[in-house]
Amino acid sequence: MKIVCIGGGPAGLYFALLMKRQDPRHEITVVERNKPYDTFGWGVVFSDQTLGHLQAADPQTAGEILGAFNHWDDIEVNIRGERIRSGGHGFCGIGRKRLLNILQRRCEELGVRLVFETEAQGDEQFPDADLIIASDGLNSRIRSRYASTFQPDIDLRHCRFVWLGTHKRFDAFTFAFEETEHGWFQAHAYQFDGDTSTFIVEAPEDVWRKAGLDTMDKDEAIAFCERLFAGTLDGHRLMSNAAHLRGSAQWIRFPRVVCRTWVHHNGRAPVVLMGDAAHTAHFSIGSGTKLALEDAIELARCIGRSAGDLTRALADYQAVRSVEVLKIQNAARNSTEWFENVARYVNLPAPQFAYSLLTRSQRISHENLRLRDPAYVAQYEDWIARACGIQPREGLPVPPMFTPFRLRGLTLPNRVVVSPMAQYSCVEGVPADYHLVHLGARALGGAGLVFAEMTCPSADARITPGCPGLWNEEQLAGWKRIVDFVHARSGARIALQLGHAGPKGSTRVPWEGEDLPLPTGNWPLLSASPQQYVDGVSDWSRAMSRAEMERVRDDFVRSTCHAARAGFDWLELHCAHGYLLSSFISPLTNQRTDEWGGSLENRLRFPLEVFRAMRAAWPAHLPMSVRISAHDWVEGGITPDDAVQIARAFQAAGCDLIDCSSGQVSKRQRPVYGRMYQTPFADRIRNEVGIATMAVGAITDADQVNSIIAAGRADLCAIARPHLANPAWTLTEAAKLGYRDVAWPRQYLSGKSQLERSLEREKSAAVQAAGLSPLEQANQAQGV
Repeated sequence: MKIVCIGGGPAGLYFALLMKRQDPRHEITVVERNKPYDTFGWGVVFSDQTLGHLQAADPQTAGEILGAFNHWDDIEVNIRGERIRSGGHGFCGIGRKRLLNILQRRCEELGVRLVFETEAQGDEQFPDADLIIASDGLNSRIRSRYASTFQPDIDLRHCRFVWLGTHKRFDAFTFAFEETEHGWFQAHAYQFDGDTSTFIVEAPEDVWRKAGLDTMDKDEAIAFCERLFAGTLDGHRLMSNAAHLRGSAQWIRFPRVVCRTWVHHNGRAPVVLMGDAAHTAHFSIGSGTKLALEDAIELARCIGRSAGDLTRALADYQAVRSVEVLKIQNAARNSTEWFENVARYVNLPAPQFAYSLLTRSQRISHENLRLRDPAYVAQYEDWIARACGIQPREGLPVPPMFTPFRLRGLTLPNRVVVSPMAQYSCVEGVPADYHLVHLGARALGGAGLVFAEMTCPSADARITPGCPGLWNEEQLAGWKRIVDFVHARSGARIALQLGHAGPKGSTRVPWEGEDLPLPTGNWPLLSASPQQYVDGVSDWSRAMSRAEMERVRDDFVRSTCHAARAGFDWLELHCAHGYLLSSFISPLTNQRTDEWGGSLENRLRFPLEVFRAMRAAWPAHLPMSVRISAHDWVEGGITPDDAVQIARAFQAAGCDLIDCSSGQVSKRQRPVYGRMYQTPFADRIRNEVGIATMAVGAITDADQVNSIIAAGRADLCAIARPHLANPAWTLTEAAKLGYRDVAWPRQYLSGKSQLERSLEREKSAAVQAAGLSPLEQANQAQGV
């Protein structure tokens, strides 16, 4: 097969040598515009896992690369004079030029034809090629030429950064943060050979411009960076090797590249994107070169096992790599956004700031960190516990999820919340035996706070006839019975969520037809503006009049008073998911032209009126929260930027915590799902607004809860579906962690030790069966 690689970067060179090694009969040419053994850039970083992939693909090349690597285990974070270090991370640095030289020499040894100082204008220059690899980099001409096929999406990120070098030798991957009168700058530094380190300086665009770097020449900019990071550089100078760039041109914005497809048939041969031409991943997780090399490994593997069926091989390549790349890009997006918004986190205590940085991508978890550096995590858990007023016992660190949380006059024993989950099992709105068992079991299961499902302040506020209410004495008595049980029999606290279904009301229970109107007995629907939640299916709602707003507000206040009489510890107002109050907030559902429509300030007017009236009626020593949809996931709807403003408005009205959910406002929504996918909303609101938050959505295990709480991304974690499957989820997760200092109901204590022993046996058996170290297993589970 005749193969041409357009672009002599890591992707093109490595694919060429792997294919030549696979079958020496292949005629392979690599066309590169630069001179032989010439390149730009400083060092690149690989994880130990990537090195394992290289070793499996070609031991000889891997051996040469390994021999040239500078290896380190530690990450150090420097901020405000404090230096925090953790180990066990397993990174390697190598000069980009050294890496390319190794790959070039290896290609020559194997018989690959290298053509330098040749600018390939397009794939038509190679009419006899059987396969063309477009490894022509970030600004790929081939990708641009066939953009209608590849459908690239290029997102220029918000920070400016510059690649510099220094002869300061860093013995850890170092992140340094410095404040100026214009804002925060950060540096990413790592050693890649015997006497040189990469030193990347980065700042948000507005900070960069305010500092005047957009008008400085290269020497002035380098001098500025040397002064700013003098404490990190210890007197060493900074160097640039971008002689071809002038002034501010050396400061660039990172382009995130995503392509819908990676293969184009030009009528003669397939043209395949590889490396930066196909995708990019932010340098803060060091994955650009990793992705390029792993692209090459996978395509060579797919061709090798395809028995000559190139079409199938290319389809397999795209199917496998697109998924793996998406995982990396999602992690890189999280990491990018963390650094773009570092000013959001700098007021965290230094230990928590460092932990937040380490776990920013959501790929490195609490337990993964523990396996990397047990002493660091134990010390950090001790710090968190003491910050929460706990004096940990020697050798018995407290997992972050089991630290107490205080809001107003209420203290929760831990950070786990049973989400409000609709059960549709009431008659005339009265909670009875089912809810006593349902909520009572979950209170006994160890959660710190148990939420009753959305409860309605009037009969016409219900979603279905099976929804609970709190508008009369019978319902109050039913709730008081449940609250009294929780208080008498468990250490949990219990919360009530009040909400009005609005345009999503008067429907059947889900198992009889979700979102379908009742066959008979429907009640009129209210909303901010007339709407039909499910087009052609739902009943139409009508726009509320002012008199109806006052009536609904008073209904909420009446239910608030009943909730206080029933003894609830916590009250939440539901302003999310397209229900009545949400219909006012979202521009998708509020088309009013009066004082309750238009601007966000106006759209919030009625929900805030209801909240203030409830807050006035609710005991001052008890907390109140608000659930919001922090993202409508529809163009023109609520965005995370809006969510920050919404949170500020409720905070000013006396709200103590924002329960950060999203979506369910429109059937046109297109959420980006994934583990903990809504946690970034809680993170941003907590650390930008300065109000407590609750994270919810695809949080499934204790490791995730510990990571969220420890990083300061949220104060509480609401767990929904796992609590449906296991009422004792919290106690079970404690046993999985090996944390035994947790209170069980005394009636169940005989099961505690048995569960703990069984889980320990299962864990040991799994480790032995897999033949992996604990760290390897954790990395595999996290996709690291």
